[in-house]
Amino acid sequence: ISKVFIINDGSLNSDDFTLLRKHIPIAGFYDTSQFSDPLCPTGGCWERLFAIAHFINQYYIIQLDSDTLTLSALDEINLNIKTNTGFVISTWDNQEIGSMKILSERVAKKVNPTSNSHVQLLAEANFSKLDGSENMRYIRGCAGFSGFPKGSFNKQFIIDFSQKMEKEIGPKWHEWGSEQVMSNIVVANLEKANGLPHPKYCDCNNMKLPITCFIH
Repeated sequence: ISKVFIINDGSLNSDDFTLLRKHIPIAGFYDTSQFSDPLCPTGGCWERLFAIAHFINQYYIIQLDSDTLTLSALDEINLNIKTNTGFVISTWDNQEIGSMKILSERVAKKVNPTSNSHVQLLAEANFSKLDGSENMRYIRGCAGFSGFPKGSFNKQFIIDFSQKMEKEIGPKWHEWGSEQVMSNIVVANLEKANGLPHPKYCDCNNMKLPITCFIH
């Protein structure tokens, strides 16, 4: 049974609900307050990630931003769903999921981020300081289109990693963008996951027609 979960951040009104129900009869509507957790940041897409953790034991879930466009058949997505494999949009060609510790050391050396840097860079540069990072994986993907296999992770994984990260970089972890880092971490550490082929799946700045089939 397929279902669409719409997590309302408060911006949807009654007219929006009516229109969405007309076009997506299988949609269910939920408020962000149903999925927030006091141990983690709020806002951005944190509640959406917790919603996925809530429903993941029942469904294979695809996280989808509203500013996306499908141009043609998504063969890789169908295969990932069929094989219960996670996925995320890659950032560059031939990108692979790799060692969290190695990537972190590379970012810290190359970028040398400071407290004023974007939260994603600062978080990535500090991964290597976390206990167990040598046994974890990471990919700098786009959370706007990600797949989470049925029964693949739980809420506690998010909470535990988030608290470790906040201990390292402090309030910076509560800035917009940290939820994408967390989403990428979840996908990268699934039993089965991959980065989607780029630029077949990409952002609008890297699209290459007629190869590109999905744009974020």
